[in-house]
Amino acid sequence: MAVRPIVIFGDPVLREVSEKVEKFDSELKNLVSDLMDTLKEAQGLGLAAVQIGITKRVFIVDLSAVDITEKLRLFVNPEILETTDESEYEEGCLSFPGIYQKITRPAKVKVKAFDIDGNEFELNAEGLAARAILHEYDHLDGKLYIDLMSTMTKTMLKGRLKKLQTAS
Repeated sequence: MAVRPIVIFGDPVLREVSEKVEKFDSELKNLVSDLMDTLKEAQGLGLAAVQIGITKRVFIVDLSAVDITEKLRLFVNPEILETTDESEYEEGCLSFPGIYQKITRPAKVKVKAFDIDGNEFELNAEGLAARAILHEYDHLDGKLYIDLMSTMTKTMLKGRLKKLQTAS
């Protein structure tokens, strides 16, 4: 439907806790369509509704650009059931353009969510898929990947983060 502007760090909406989706209707379908168009344009791996200014518990993950066996996945009202192991890997975020840092996260995740029609599903993911799911899930709770960075790393990025904040 439409490519929407991506909210950049500094906008307070990124710290808001998103609301549960109550209706699986045309409004939700339009939101998901906009998320897909926006993610494709931005060439990212995942996007939460809050990153386009909509505080609903919805995100998409599309790893097909880095793994041809993957497809776009939609998560509505997701719930993390279990996480195991840990790994460190470089992460970026469309709301933090140009900033990439190593982040430690669980290496495996079990998530329960709903699809576009309100059907519940569970998914076990590991590696990059688990990382992307957890990254986007954090957005729904107003958490950002910089919250997982060490104080020293945040201090080193202070100037770049301030520049993003003043630009938003």
